[in-house]
Amino acid sequence: MTTTRRTLLGFLAATTFATTAMAQEVTLRLHQFLPAQSTVPAQILDVWADSVEADSDGRIKVERYPSMQLGGTPPQLIDQVIDGVADIVWTVAGYTPGRFPQLEVFELPFISPDAEATSRAYWQLAEERMMDTDFADFKPLGLWVHGPGVIHANRPITEVSDLRGLKLRAPSRTTTTLFTNLGATSVGMPVPAVPESLSRGVIESAVIPWEVMPSLKVEELVENHTEFTGNALYTLAFIFAMNKDSYAALPDDLKAVIDSNSGLEFSAFAGRTQQAADRPARSIAEARGNTIITLDADQTAAWAEAAAPTIDAWIAEADAAGIDGTGLYRDAVALIEANNTGN
Repeated sequence: MTTTRRTLLGFLAATTFATTAMAQEVTLRLHQFLPAQSTVPAQILDVWADSVEADSDGRIKVERYPSMQLGGTPPQLIDQVIDGVADIVWTVAGYTPGRFPQLEVFELPFISPDAEATSRAYWQLAEERMMDTDFADFKPLGLWVHGPGVIHANRPITEVSDLRGLKLRAPSRTTTTLFTNLGATSVGMPVPAVPESLSRGVIESAVIPWEVMPSLKVEELVENHTEFTGNALYTLAFIFAMNKDSYAALPDDLKAVIDSNSGLEFSAFAGRTQQAADRPARSIAEARGNTIITLDADQTAAWAEAAAPTIDAWIAEADAAGIDGTGLYRDAVALIEANNTGN
């Protein structure tokens, strides 16, 4: 083999290796607790991951692990992303009660008129108050809430008094407090545990948005659903987060890909998408002939009045803990109103 040919072949091999290395430089593991076909994985997280892969020209690959396939339980997800067990997680903030006290403001009763507006406010208030406190140990990629929470029960729920003694699954510290104050026997548990708990009689009711219902088949386990007019009975705050070291290890151009697909507009998209999925899910309960109770404005106002002490108590507790509950609630309401124009 001539020197020239040997040099050329060496150059081609090196070029091929470099091209292959550039073609896929990073693999990120995305871990979350819902089945892959559920609304959030299929319509939000996959959209984000697909966009990141496309915008990076294939240099980033996002491996998706639904239903806790990397191990552990849903409450462990936030520590998994901090510790590097996963590079990215999506989780419910309330699965670790008290860990993210400031964002609980967005879970308070009857604060949210619209998931997109509230998700925008959530990201904006986080930028002002939470990035160096609640979220200091990881990089937030998206922060949002779901659409209006609905009561799904084994008996009709119309009046607040109908909750008395009802064994009800609540998803967070804030909602557990709310429903306990309203007379229910509140049971905290991650949403994947709801179907078995309903079928075994551990609980008689669960509060989840419509869009989650089909993936859990709740409409087959209870026949009564209570929804509200106007602001949501409650919402749940989500965290979509990345390990700090995984992000820091990226070259600047790939950091830019992550950043351009994350943040305020992605959070708004996520909230909007979840709420949009409520209607087709609701239609499944309708088609089964289940009883859907829609409380009118006056009935909803009675529930809001009954829930007001929960808000007052949260503000007082936060103030006492030195996290300015009064200011957080004021600013959250103002930001939601500012973002809710036209809705």
